[in-house]
Amino acid sequence: MSGTEINLLLNGKPVSKAAEPRTHLADFLREDLLLTGTHLGCEQGVCGACTVFVDGRPTRACITLAIACDASDVRTVEGFEVDPLMVRIRDAFTRHHGLQCGFCTPGMLTTAYDIIRRVPGADATRIRRELSGNLCRCTGYAGIVAAIEDVLANEPPIAPLQPMLRAKPKEVKPVLSGSDAAPTRRDTDGATQQPGTTGAALPDPASFADALHLTQSLTLHTAASDAWAILSDPARIVSCVPGASLDGPAKGEIIEGQCVVALGPIKATFRGSGSIQVDHTNKTGKLIGTGRDTVSRTKLDGMLVFAVQETGPDSCRLDLDMRYRLNGPLSQFGRPELVAEIAERLLQEVGAAIERRVQGGNDDAPAPIALNGLSLLARSIKAMILRFLGRG
Repeated sequence: MSGTEINLLLNGKPVSKAAEPRTHLADFLREDLLLTGTHLGCEQGVCGACTVFVDGRPTRACITLAIACDASDVRTVEGFEVDPLMVRIRDAFTRHHGLQCGFCTPGMLTTAYDIIRRVPGADATRIRRELSGNLCRCTGYAGIVAAIEDVLANEPPIAPLQPMLRAKPKEVKPVLSGSDAAPTRRDTDGATQQPGTTGAALPDPASFADALHLTQSLTLHTAASDAWAILSDPARIVSCVPGASLDGPAKGEIIEGQCVVALGPIKATFRGSGSIQVDHTNKTGKLIGTGRDTVSRTKLDGMLVFAVQETGPDSCRLDLDMRYRLNGPLSQFGRPELVAEIAERLLQEVGAAIERRVQGGNDDAPAPIALNGLSLLARSIKAMILRFLGRG
């Protein structure tokens, strides 16, 4: 078979097989390696039936390119056949009637395994939130939640799942445009990188004219000057953003780092760089950045304009104007309705963190914001009913 050779540590055994670069991991597992335990449902990364472990983290196999997993540790539901914890999970699913048609079950079992390993103190509410990225059309989730609670109640603490093999680093080759030219780098997609940066060149602000647009305002219970002192300091404001971190101090206007966004049990890690400009007199600023999640091959470009307005001696308003675009398999999560929910919850966390910093609280970064699919579904149904009744 023609194509690119892909090497995996698959369920603990080395596997090497050629596949076309466009082949998704789920198709590679099912069609080329004949591991049909990984089910294909929506093929858009929404239903969770295809969830497998890649380097120890739950991953949507239907929107992940197989070539992106080269040299990774991949574990499918077949790889847990004799695993003691999975044996207990399967038994609990049977006793609590956590499956009916069984189509979602491989993804449910994989996600349940992750929850028990990663969140050993989870209650029913947390379990449902963690399961929000896995859809079941039969059970109503009650039996699934009960099964996970059962195992958690009788399972001693376990160390987090560790990958057997880490992904190999991307090949980096110098690209020179002359005998005395400064070296640049070229990543696997051919994007030229400047020395000292983690991502491609920053997007032109004019390119966001047709990008998706979102505005938000947040009331802060702190003086405008105190809030601005945090907002204008890259290290301090990044520490207030859930899932965000810097690789080091800012280099002039340039910052480099990463941001983790959780979509149900799936976490996308966007690594990249940005430029931040601030006007201390008017308490306004602009951030332009670009980042990429290497597993899903999704790119995120964004521009954020922010301003602090004094509303009282101990209160102020933070206004945000954001333009963004997603390119890649995760772009379906870039719909305005989804981003609006993430932004609303993100702002609440950021505002609370800023107020804690002003009051002398710790600088520990909050955990990544998770997108609750069940909440979105409930809100959508409510909106449909209101429109039907003529009240929406």
